[in-house]
Amino acid sequence: MSHEPTTDLESLNAGPPSDPVEAAADPLLPYSLQLELVVKDEDTIAELVKHPEGAAREQFALRALRIGVLALRQARGEIDAERVRRESERLLDALQSTLQHHAGQINQCVTGVLKEYFDPQSGRFQERVERLVKQDGELEAVLKRHIGTDDSELAKTLAAHFGDTSPLMKMLSPDQSQGILASLQKLVEDKLAEQRDHVLKQFSLDHKESALSRFIGELTERQGKLSEDLHGKIDDVVKEFSLDDDTSALSRLVQNVERAQKTITREFSLDEEASALSRLRSELTKLLKTQEEEARKFQQEVLGALREMKARRAESDRSTRHGLVFEQAVYEMVEAEAQGAGDIATATGNTTGKIRNCKVGDVVWELGPESAAPEARIVVEAKEKKDYDLRRAREEIETARKNRGAQVGLFVFSRKTAPETLEPLRRIGDDVYVVWDSEDASSDLYLRAGMTLVKALCVRRGKASSAAQADFEAIDRAILEIEKRIGKLEDIEKWAETILKNAEKILKEVCNTKKAVEKQVDVLREKTGDLRAVQGAGDAAP
Repeated sequence: MSHEPTTDLESLNAGPPSDPVEAAADPLLPYSLQLELVVKDEDTIAELVKHPEGAAREQFALRALRIGVLALRQARGEIDAERVRRESERLLDALQSTLQHHAGQINQCVTGVLKEYFDPQSGRFQERVERLVKQDGELEAVLKRHIGTDDSELAKTLAAHFGDTSPLMKMLSPDQSQGILASLQKLVEDKLAEQRDHVLKQFSLDHKESALSRFIGELTERQGKLSEDLHGKIDDVVKEFSLDDDTSALSRLVQNVERAQKTITREFSLDEEASALSRLRSELTKLLKTQEEEARKFQQEVLGALREMKARRAESDRSTRHGLVFEQAVYEMVEAEAQGAGDIATATGNTTGKIRNCKVGDVVWELGPESAAPEARIVVEAKEKKDYDLRRAREEIETARKNRGAQVGLFVFSRKTAPETLEPLRRIGDDVYVVWDSEDASSDLYLRAGMTLVKALCVRRGKASSAAQADFEAIDRAILEIEKRIGKLEDIEKWAETILKNAEKILKEVCNTKKAVEKQVDVLREKTGDLRAVQGAGDAAP
């Protein structure tokens, strides 16, 4: 659903209303916004279905959304009619002052320019006219130079053509030439005087019909019309921003805002049961009651689960495993595994071995006659000491193998004292290193996987026919897969401790990894059993 804003102040009830606050909105906002909404409220759905599907329903939904937005803004105090009225009056005062100041500047500027050119006392035009027409002025000088004195151009020309020495006068008698010259001179002087008077009259302000008077009058009339038009436009602008006129733009804006405010106040009033706020309170009350009931049930379930956890913890504390030393706990795990497979596990931590006065090697695990590597020996060394790193563990397990005559070694670190960077399960040559927590049953998988690996290494070291070569390759793949999966399982446990949001994914991965490890352990057991059967058949053949 898209919503394109409109700026028509009179269409508040006909479409999405225009908000005066939108004038200050961020210009970088998109012009329209696409929304896809799923309506679950029964009252809202009932109102929407009253309108036909399509543009009419979308238009009604847009108006409802708009009213809700304006209501939220009203609740935050963003719409204030009184503030709008004050700001509008302040804007009108500032605008009127600016326009009056601008009109004064224009009037002053035009008056100054006209005064500069047409002022009767100091205007440039008047000064120029005075210089032109005053006594001994430029016009008089020009006229005198051409037609004035005896040495003027006209006099010289007339003298040259009609003077005493002119060819014409020579052809006429002296008496007749004197009469003709006098008549011509008088006629020319009269015409020149008439033309001079006409020119001076057109540039004189004493005559209303002169060209200069008509020009100044037209300028004055044009200036008066300009001032009247400017005042009329200012009055129109002031009228549109006046609250005294109900048809002005500001009055219509204030009326629309007041209607919107009344509508919003009515919708957010708790005194009316049909208002949106009353319906919202009713829905929230129902929802809170439901949530309270569900929270009570959840609390009871959590308390029950906690009681069960405390009971299981108390039962674990009463078991024989709790409180035993780490070496004894390791021996019990090895012994349980050996008994299940028909092997023999012996605690040798208090007895010396092949090396003189050396008691290194806590448990000796001897595979039974039914296994694929009968009489193979595995030495187990358990340590719960601080500052015991992998280098010291390799030295000690090598000593333990020599001291107990074992082919394969299993070194078990206590998680409480093991180095933080040590992997939970690692194989180096014929030795396997495991990190185990005797008080955490979830870490038993590492120890069981380590015991399965050392048994598989014993089988690899044993003699077998060439027909079983493929089974050894499967054992190698299973060992590598167990090492890979155990490392990944450690990472998954770290994820589970730090990333609670991915708990479901992590638990699923842990479950899959445990299943994969158990599957590979079963493969090892199956393959070692097959090798045992092949070896038994080979021994029975001769």
